[in-house]
Parts: sequence; structure tokens; C-alpha cells
Amino acid sequence: MTQANVYDKLKELGIELPTAGAPAAAYVMSAQSGNTVYLSGHIAKKDGKVWAGKLGAELTTADGKLAARSIAVDLLATLHAHVGDLNRVKRIVKLMSLVNSTPDFTEQHLVTNGASELVADVFGERGKHARSAFGVAQIPLGACVEIEMIAEVE
Repeated sequence: MTQANVYDKLKELGIELPTAGAPAAAYVMSAQSGNTVYLSGHIAKKDGKVWAGKLGAELTTADGKLAARSIAVDLLATLHAHVGDLNRVKRIVKLMSLVNSTPDFTEQHLVTNGASELVADVFGERGKHARSAFGVAQIPLGACVEIEMIAEVE
């Protein structure tokens, strides 16, 4: 079975990858060991600025899902910058999501679906991944969501 071209799928979804972001502190955006690429946590941005807010207070689950989807696009941009060609991705292994949320908010998994669904749409079977979704008291700069990714490449 032939794999769909990732860039054709992105175009079909109306997604243009942005320029990969730069680290904001003492770390790198991606690191590779063997065939495994680890992407640092990416925070939600809206209109080029940090998408701040707390789920269960000023933001809804639907807002969080859109934020998570936008983070997935940024993660793909970083992965593209690291590997040079997203078609080299054998598998998205895992996503880990931190959701800035109130103590009584329990829909972190639904927020994280915004990223998981996009990754699966872009990579097909190769995009089905393990995942964790956590509610946290705060994220750097007050961002509503932060997600990191682990991928296996050829």
C-alpha cells in the first residue's frame, strides 16, 4: 500500500506550514536519538501571539480544541524543519498535552483531540499515536495548551 504524500494532504486540508519557531529559553525545539525525534512542547498561539487563558474559566472545550489543532500545525512545522521531508515520518509515536484548566474541568482529552485528529488526518495510519492529556494549574506565559510530540523517522 502506498502512502499518501503528506504535503498533498496538508494542501487538501488548507494548511500551509509556518516557519518553525525558535526556543524561548535554554533548550532546542527538536532532538533526535537514533530514528526517534523528540519535539519540545509548543504552546498555543492565536494571531501570532500567545493564546492565553484557562479552560473551564474564560475558554471552552471548543476553544481548546482549536488551540490544540493550531499547535499540531506548529509541531509539524518543527518536525519538517528537523527532518527536511515529512514523508520520512514512519510514525507519530506519542503526543503529550498539558491543558491549562480549572480544577473542575475534565475535558482535557477532548481538547487534545484537536491535535490528535489533525495528525491522524495528515499521516493516516502512521499518525495514530499513544497519548497523554493532563490538566495543569498553569503553562508558561499563561498559554491555554502546550503539546509535545515524539516521532519515528526513516
